[in-house]
Amino acid sequence: MTLRLQVLLAACCAFAFSLAQAQQAKESVAEREAKAHEYLTDTLLTTDSGRSIRFYSDVLKDKVVLVNFVFTQCGDSCPLITARLVQVKKALGDAFGRDVRFVSISVDPEHDRPADLVRFAKKFDAVHPEWWFVTGEKANVDLVLKKLGAFTAERESHLSAIIIGAPSQARWKRVRPDAPPAIIADALSDLAASSRDSSSGTATSPHPRTTKPMRPY
Repeated sequence: MTLRLQVLLAACCAFAFSLAQAQQAKESVAEREAKAHEYLTDTLLTTDSGRSIRFYSDVLKDKVVLVNFVFTQCGDSCPLITARLVQVKKALGDAFGRDVRFVSISVDPEHDRPADLVRFAKKFDAVHPEWWFVTGEKANVDLVLKKLGAFTAERESHLSAIIIGAPSQARWKRVRPDAPPAIIADALSDLAASSRDSSSGTATSPHPRTTKPMRPY
Protein backbone atom coordinates (compact mmCIF):
# COMPACT_ATOMS: atom_id res chain seq x y z
CA MET A 1 0.00 0.00 0.00
CA THR A 2 1.42 3.37 -1.00
CA LEU A 3 1.87 6.19 1.50
CA ARG A 4 -0.69 8.31 -0.33
CA LEU A 5 -3.27 5.54 -0.12
CA GLN A 6 -2.55 5.05 3.59
CA VAL A 7 -3.07 8.74 4.25
CA LEU A 8 -6.30 8.72 2.25
CA LEU A 9 -7.59 5.65 4.08
CA ALA A 10 -6.75 7.18 7.47
CA ALA A 11 -8.56 10.39 6.52
CA CYS A 12 -11.65 8.44 5.45
CA CYS A 13 -11.66 6.47 8.70
CA ALA A 14 -11.32 9.66 10.75
CA PHE A 15 -14.22 11.26 8.85
CA ALA A 16 -16.41 8.19 9.34
CA PHE A 17 -15.58 8.13 13.04
CA SER A 18 -16.48 11.82 13.37
CA LEU A 19 -19.83 11.21 11.68
CA ALA A 20 -20.50 8.27 13.99
CA GLN A 21 -19.70 10.39 17.05
CA ALA A 22 -21.98 13.18 15.86
CA GLN A 23 -24.80 10.73 15.21
CA GLN A 24 -24.29 9.14 18.63
CA ALA A 25 -24.36 12.54 20.33
CA LYS A 26 -27.52 13.49 18.42
CA GLU A 27 -29.22 10.27 19.45
CA SER A 28 -28.18 10.69 23.07
CA VAL A 29 -29.77 14.16 23.16
CA ALA A 30 -33.00 12.73 21.76
CA GLU A 31 -32.86 9.89 24.26
CA ARG A 32 -32.31 12.29 27.16
CA GLU A 33 -35.25 14.42 26.07
CA ALA A 34 -37.46 11.36 25.74
CA LYS A 35 -36.51 10.27 29.25
CA ALA A 36 -37.20 13.76 30.60
CA HIS A 37 -40.60 13.82 28.91
CA GLU A 38 -41.48 10.37 30.21
CA TYR A 39 -40.34 11.08 33.76
CA LEU A 40 -41.62 14.63 34.20
CA THR A 41 -44.86 13.95 32.29
CA ASP A 42 -47.33 16.26 30.60
CA THR A 43 -49.50 16.51 33.69
CA LEU A 44 -51.98 19.33 33.29
CA LEU A 45 -51.56 22.42 35.46
CA THR A 46 -53.10 25.89 35.41
CA THR A 47 -51.28 29.22 35.16
CA ASP A 48 -52.18 32.37 37.06
CA SER A 49 -53.91 33.55 33.90
CA GLY A 50 -56.16 30.48 33.98
CA ARG A 51 -54.49 28.78 31.01
CA SER A 52 -54.19 24.98 31.00
CA ILE A 53 -50.60 23.85 30.40
CA ARG A 54 -48.67 20.58 30.08
CA PHE A 55 -45.88 20.37 32.63
CA TYR A 56 -43.04 19.11 30.45
CA SER A 57 -44.01 20.22 26.95
CA ASP A 58 -45.27 23.71 27.82
CA VAL A 59 -43.40 24.61 31.00
CA LEU A 60 -40.01 22.93 30.84
CA LYS A 61 -39.07 21.87 27.33
CA ASP A 62 -36.18 23.77 25.70
CA LYS A 63 -35.83 26.08 28.69
CA VAL A 64 -33.52 26.55 31.62
CA VAL A 65 -35.87 26.84 34.57
CA LEU A 66 -35.84 27.97 38.16
CA VAL A 67 -38.57 26.24 40.17
CA ASN A 68 -39.67 27.20 43.66
CA PHE A 69 -42.62 26.32 45.86
CA VAL A 70 -45.06 28.73 47.46
CA PHE A 71 -48.51 29.14 48.90
CA THR A 72 -50.23 32.49 48.98
CA GLN A 73 -51.17 32.36 52.68
CA CYS A 74 -47.52 31.82 53.65
CA GLY A 75 -46.31 34.54 55.98
CA ASP A 76 -42.60 33.85 56.28
CA SER A 77 -40.40 31.92 53.84
CA CYS A 78 -42.48 32.39 50.67
CA PRO A 79 -42.39 36.21 50.70
CA LEU A 80 -38.67 36.23 51.53
CA ILE A 81 -37.75 33.76 48.80
CA THR A 82 -39.96 35.48 46.24
CA ALA A 83 -38.30 38.82 47.04
CA ARG A 84 -34.89 37.18 46.58
CA LEU A 85 -35.95 35.76 43.23
CA VAL A 86 -36.94 39.23 42.08
CA GLN A 87 -33.29 40.17 42.71
CA VAL A 88 -32.15 37.08 40.77
CA LYS A 89 -34.37 38.18 37.88
CA LYS A 90 -32.71 41.59 37.86
CA ALA A 91 -29.23 40.02 38.04
CA LEU A 92 -30.01 37.87 34.98
CA GLY A 93 -30.74 40.91 32.85
CA ASP A 94 -31.72 40.06 29.28
CA ALA A 95 -31.16 36.34 29.91
CA PHE A 96 -34.36 36.27 31.96
CA GLY A 97 -37.18 35.43 29.59
CA ARG A 98 -34.83 34.72 26.72
CA ASP A 99 -32.92 31.79 28.23
CA VAL A 100 -34.43 31.36 31.68
CA ARG A 101 -37.97 30.91 32.96
CA PHE A 102 -39.12 31.03 36.60
CA VAL A 103 -41.86 28.63 37.71
CA SER A 104 -43.48 29.09 41.12
CA ILE A 105 -45.65 26.09 41.99
CA SER A 106 -48.37 26.38 44.63
CA VAL A 107 -48.19 23.64 47.26
CA ASP A 108 -51.73 24.57 48.33
CA PRO A 109 -53.72 24.14 45.12
CA GLU A 110 -57.01 23.58 46.93
CA HIS A 111 -56.90 27.19 48.12
CA ASP A 112 -54.60 28.90 45.62
CA ARG A 113 -56.64 29.66 42.55
CA PRO A 114 -55.31 31.68 39.59
CA ALA A 115 -56.64 34.97 40.97
CA ASP A 116 -54.83 34.34 44.28
CA LEU A 117 -51.56 33.77 42.44
CA VAL A 118 -52.03 36.96 40.44
CA ARG A 119 -52.42 38.97 43.66
CA PHE A 120 -49.38 37.26 45.19
CA ALA A 121 -47.21 38.00 42.14
CA LYS A 122 -48.28 41.64 42.02
CA LYS A 123 -47.63 42.08 45.73
CA PHE A 124 -43.99 41.11 45.30
CA ASP A 125 -43.38 42.70 41.90
CA ALA A 126 -43.00 39.24 40.37
CA VAL A 127 -45.09 39.85 37.27
CA HIS A 128 -43.44 38.88 33.99
CA PRO A 129 -44.54 36.75 30.99
CA GLU A 130 -41.74 34.29 31.76
CA TRP A 131 -42.40 34.03 35.48
CA TRP A 132 -45.15 31.46 35.70
CA PHE A 133 -47.17 30.94 38.88
CA VAL A 134 -48.99 27.64 38.58
CA THR A 135 -51.65 25.67 40.43
CA GLY A 136 -54.11 22.98 39.37
CA GLU A 137 -56.01 19.95 40.54
CA LYS A 138 -54.46 18.68 43.78
CA ALA A 139 -53.70 15.21 42.38
CA ASN A 140 -51.90 16.77 39.41
CA VAL A 141 -49.90 19.20 41.52
CA ASP A 142 -48.97 16.44 43.96
CA LEU A 143 -47.67 14.30 41.09
CA VAL A 144 -45.50 17.13 39.79
CA LEU A 145 -44.15 17.82 43.28
CA LYS A 146 -43.28 14.15 43.70
CA LYS A 147 -41.46 14.10 40.38
CA LEU A 148 -39.39 17.07 41.57
CA GLY A 149 -38.73 15.52 44.97
CA ALA A 150 -40.67 18.33 46.63
CA PHE A 151 -43.86 16.71 47.91
CA THR A 152 -44.80 17.18 51.56
CA ALA A 153 -48.04 16.31 53.29
CA GLU A 154 -48.25 19.70 55.02
CA ARG A 155 -47.98 22.96 53.13
CA GLU A 156 -46.08 24.62 55.98
CA SER A 157 -43.26 22.09 55.64
CA HIS A 158 -42.83 22.54 51.89
CA LEU A 159 -39.40 22.49 50.28
CA SER A 160 -37.74 25.87 50.66
CA ALA A 161 -34.78 25.05 48.42
CA ILE A 162 -34.82 26.40 44.89
CA ILE A 163 -34.45 23.96 42.00
CA ILE A 164 -32.71 25.01 38.79
CA GLY A 165 -32.35 22.85 35.74
CA ALA A 166 -32.08 22.23 32.03
CA PRO A 167 -34.76 19.51 31.90
CA SER A 168 -34.15 18.12 28.43
CA GLN A 169 -30.47 17.67 29.31
CA ALA A 170 -31.23 16.03 32.69
CA ARG A 171 -29.20 18.71 34.47
CA TRP A 172 -30.68 19.75 37.80
CA LYS A 173 -29.38 21.35 40.96
CA ARG A 174 -30.88 22.34 44.28
CA VAL A 175 -29.90 25.80 45.45
CA ARG A 176 -30.01 27.08 49.01
CA PRO A 177 -32.72 29.72 49.37
CA ASP A 178 -30.30 32.03 51.17
CA ALA A 179 -27.74 31.95 48.35
CA PRO A 180 -26.79 35.42 47.07
CA PRO A 181 -28.89 36.43 44.05
CA ALA A 182 -25.77 36.91 41.92
CA ILE A 183 -24.66 33.33 42.64
CA ILE A 184 -28.08 31.94 41.67
CA ALA A 185 -28.05 34.05 38.50
CA ASP A 186 -24.54 32.81 37.63
CA ALA A 187 -25.60 29.18 38.13
CA LEU A 188 -28.58 29.72 35.80
CA SER A 189 -26.38 31.42 33.22
CA ASP A 190 -23.93 28.51 33.38
CA LEU A 191 -26.75 26.05 32.79
CA ALA A 192 -28.05 28.11 29.87
CA ALA A 193 -24.58 28.21 28.31
CA SER A 194 -23.95 24.49 28.77
CA SER A 195 -27.38 23.52 27.47
CA ARG A 196 -26.56 25.22 24.16
CA ASP A 197 -23.94 22.54 23.61
CA SER A 198 -26.38 19.68 23.24
CA SER A 199 -23.61 17.23 22.45
CA SER A 200 -22.07 17.57 25.91
CA GLY A 201 -22.95 14.74 28.27
CA THR A 202 -21.35 16.19 31.39
CA ALA A 203 -22.81 18.58 33.93
CA THR A 204 -20.80 21.14 35.80
CA SER A 205 -21.29 22.33 39.35
CA PRO A 206 -19.72 25.78 39.39
CA HIS A 207 -20.95 26.77 42.84
CA PRO A 208 -20.65 23.67 45.06
CA ARG A 209 -21.22 25.58 48.28
CA THR A 210 -24.66 26.76 47.26
CA THR A 211 -25.81 24.10 44.79
CA LYS A 212 -26.36 20.36 45.03
CA PRO A 213 -26.56 18.31 41.81
CA MET A 214 -29.73 16.25 41.24
CA ARG A 215 -30.38 13.51 38.69
CA PRO A 216 -34.02 12.43 39.00
CA TYR A 217 -34.09 10.47 35.69
